[in-house]
Amino acid sequence: MYKIAVLSGDGIGPEITVQAKKALQKAGQKFGMEFAFEEGLVGGKAIDETGIPLPDKTISLCERSDAILFGAVGGPKWDGLESKLRPEQAILGLRKKFELFANLRPALIFPALIDASPIKPEIIGEKLDILIVRELTGGLYFGTPKGRQQSGGKCKAFDTMVYNSYEIERVQKLHAFSFHLLL
Repeated sequence: MYKIAVLSGDGIGPEITVQAKKALQKAGQKFGMEFAFEEGLVGGKAIDETGIPLPDKTISLCERSDAILFGAVGGPKWDGLESKLRPEQAILGLRKKFELFANLRPALIFPALIDASPIKPEIIGEKLDILIVRELTGGLYFGTPKGRQQSGGKCKAFDTMVYNSYEIERVQKLHAFSFHLLL
């Protein structure tokens, strides 16, 4: 049995995770797998109940689980909070804690939708089928120092973008693996 931490979150998150759980259960029936789901607090809902977007109890649940099913976080209700307490910090905290360093973003076009694409048909041709590997934990996500400075009546903002060779190599390996799967 596979244990899944379900972090439904806010907004459409709960609706998404309900349907994702149904899909997992259906796939499990077909392939002889069983799933046990346990809910955890994350995002705005976690802020409302605990004061922080990613409680230790949720991190512990995720550590004990085989996978994390994440819905969505945030909404206008929490827009006024200082940045370190905003719901989105839960996503960054999970990425950092579990080294979830990449996002695979497939992009393909269906013939019936070519005219609806913001990219002109003469540029993408009849087919578009690419996979974008986006790095999620280095550079500006967690770079330091960052901040704002006032000097002479002017404000200067800065972020630091730093990558080490390990971060670059793991994205390259994932890209190579993904490319191999597509062949």
